[in-house]
Parts: sequence; structure tokens; C-alpha cells
Amino acid sequence: MFDAAFAPAPGVHATTAPQRELEPLREAGAFDALVREIGEDGACEVRAVFWSDTSARLELFRTLALGQHRGRIAREAHSLKSTARTFGYLRLATLALRLESIADTLDDAEFGDLLQQMDVAFTAAKAQEPQA
Repeated sequence: MFDAAFAPAPGVHATTAPQRELEPLREAGAFDALVREIGEDGACEVRAVFWSDTSARLELFRTLALGQHRGRIAREAHSLKSTARTFGYLRLATLALRLESIADTLDDAEFGDLLQQMDVAFTAAKAQEPQA
């Protein structure tokens, strides 16, 4: 359901589709659900790892040559999408889904634009978390 709700229209390159102003930054209650599952200390520890891993992953994307590493970029984007969803960071997950879906057809300019959007979404998500 999430994929369909945030997927670009058929035939439209995802990076050229306008960023939705109403697209939520995060899903309210996602962290609370994680707290109920693994406890507050565990959820906070896992979230700290998410911030660190995501920062490293975003930097990694910038070091990978698109023409040589499309498969790895798609796999890293898939992992980012999954973990961002776990914490309810919908905008970041949506952008990671876009990257995963079109990594094999992106050009360098589109890739750079998408990475910039992901950086902005990551920074905005992190800014919403007082303990981050």
C-alpha cells in the first residue's frame, strides 16, 4: 500500500516528479509502536544506529560511481527504504524507494538531485527528534 501511494505516475521518472508538499515527513506513532515492541531503551538505541548508518549510507552514495555501481546503489537504497519505514520516516523512505526503483536508468544529474532531496529529508527527519 505504501509503495502505490507514493509511487510516481507510470512513465514519469520519479526524480522529475515534483516533491509533494503534503507528503508527510514521518508517520506519527511509528516510534511509539517500536517502543511497545522492544522497550524505550532498545528503541532509542536502534534509532541511534539508524541515524549513524543512514548518515554513512548517504555519504556512501556520493562516493559510488553511478555507471559502475547501479546494483549496489539499488541495494543500499532498498536497505535505507526499509529502515526508514521502520521508524516511520515516510519522506526519506519514499525517496529511497525512488532511487531503488530507477537506479538502473538514472543519469548523473538525476542521481545528484535525488541524493540532495534525500539529504534534506534526512536532516528534516532528524530535526524532529529531540533526542537524536
